[in-house]
Amino acid sequence: MSHKRISAGDFLFKAATSTFALILALLVIFIGVVLIYQSMPTIREFGLNFWRTKTWDPVVGNFGALPFIWGTLYSSFIAVLIAAPISIGVAVFISELCPSSLKQPLVFLTELLAAIPSIVYGLWGIFVLVPAVRAVQMMCPEWLRAVPLFSGPRNGLSMLSASLILTIMVIPFTSSVAREVLKAVPLAQREASYALGATRWEVTKVALHYARVGIVGAIMLGLGRAIGETMAVTMVIGNNPTMSLSLFAPQYTMASVIANEMLEAADDLHISALVEIGLVLFIVTFLINAASRLLIYGMTYQKKRKAPAAVTTLEPAA
Repeated sequence: MSHKRISAGDFLFKAATSTFALILALLVIFIGVVLIYQSMPTIREFGLNFWRTKTWDPVVGNFGALPFIWGTLYSSFIAVLIAAPISIGVAVFISELCPSSLKQPLVFLTELLAAIPSIVYGLWGIFVLVPAVRAVQMMCPEWLRAVPLFSGPRNGLSMLSASLILTIMVIPFTSSVAREVLKAVPLAQREASYALGATRWEVTKVALHYARVGIVGAIMLGLGRAIGETMAVTMVIGNNPTMSLSLFAPQYTMASVIANEMLEAADDLHISALVEIGLVLFIVTFLINAASRLLIYGMTYQKKRKAPAAVTTLEPAA
């Protein structure tokens, strides 16, 4: 009887957890289906031109999402480019170098940064970051402002402001995950390196190499956070639907245009265009997550292939 009860319990447990996983998968599919259905008017009207044209004019009913796609990817990749080395440095310091008396306060402060609401970051950006960027623009010499990368109005509302605020928001997530990954590195890896006479820097490199797959995952998690950010970016990017390489030019993101225009959409085509931007954001996020999984899988596979080779080279010496 007890064996049957245990088997029944196992079956119910497996069925319940499988149901939860299935519900999650169905929810993702349902979101995609709803977005596609609500986007059908603009899909029929513009087709692929919606993705590759630059004009966004609700008055005449002409919609092109390319400036928003550009603004989202440009700001996110700049943020991750800045945040990745800082996050890894924070993670290495806390896990490898930090005195024990400072470790818990630093971990708490890092996690506190991750818990601050987006709107608070936006307010801080308006009152602190935007004036700082404007001051930097004013100090730039004329010859530098003539360079396309640094041209633009001197008002501080710009791609640089959005990228910097995204950097600050990404660092807590990336550093926390990277710290946990470094904590999971077996102690034997460090002890073996010290036994061979390695310095602290060399031991840290061994730990980073061992945890590289997880660190890449942490960086991609930060990229996903940056791509979907809305309010903080909306408040500091300038919200101008143009495409530019300039860091000082006001631009726009997909999440920002949805937040700004959804409640003011004048007709069904405008609403459909905004929903299709949401669909584009959904697809871009999915593709980036898929690419990150492929990258992590490739690194893991490469790591597994190297391990037997190392054993083979050690066997003759033994």
